[in-house]
Amino acid sequence: MTDRPQGLPGVNGAGRQNTEPGQGFNFTLHIRRMCDDLATRLPELAHIDMRRVAIRFCQTRRAVRHGIQASLTPLRFKGGQLFTNRRGRTWTVERLYDAEGREQLYLLSFYLPRFLERSFEDKVATVVHELWHISPSFDGDLRRHPGRCYAHSHSQQQYDALMHQLAKKWFALDPPSGTADFLKRNLRQLQQQHGHVFGQRISTPKLIRAS
Repeated sequence: MTDRPQGLPGVNGAGRQNTEPGQGFNFTLHIRRMCDDLATRLPELAHIDMRRVAIRFCQTRRAVRHGIQASLTPLRFKGGQLFTNRRGRTWTVERLYDAEGREQLYLLSFYLPRFLERSFEDKVATVVHELWHISPSFDGDLRRHPGRCYAHSHSQQQYDALMHQLAKKWFALDPPSGTADFLKRNLRQLQQQHGHVFGQRISTPKLIRAS
């Protein structure tokens, strides 16, 4: 696995974590702090241990609003199983560990600059949306709803409305001042304020055939 700080085009990828003007802005550090607070304050997300959720940014070619904004990759199969059988073969997922040796159960990805081009409300709801996908059992699997559309339930519209409600509930719980303020800016504005934007890039774990 690679887990290294890198910058967006035209900037260096030094892994500095300060955010003074001109010193660079660590996107994945700030989004992690926000996720930590969401999981701490919202009872609906209290089952999440962010120490076992890896966070990365992925670069998109253009700063357009359509297309994938963020995603959650489960690192276990249904029910938290380490192995699955497909067409008579047994498969597992390549293991991912953090710098302290903790095995990660999920990989949370944000696609920049596309994600940062949304409205502030949509960005906050998107973060909640991806965390909501984490199974209540926190076993490396997704939250599964009844029916074919197990990821988003039978109604995408109702699902999205719930995410906005949870985002509003989080703000009503008085998170620390400035926790999500960086999401009020797009990529260009963050670069103008801090000099450059950087964060963690992590290779997507591969599906491996088990011997």
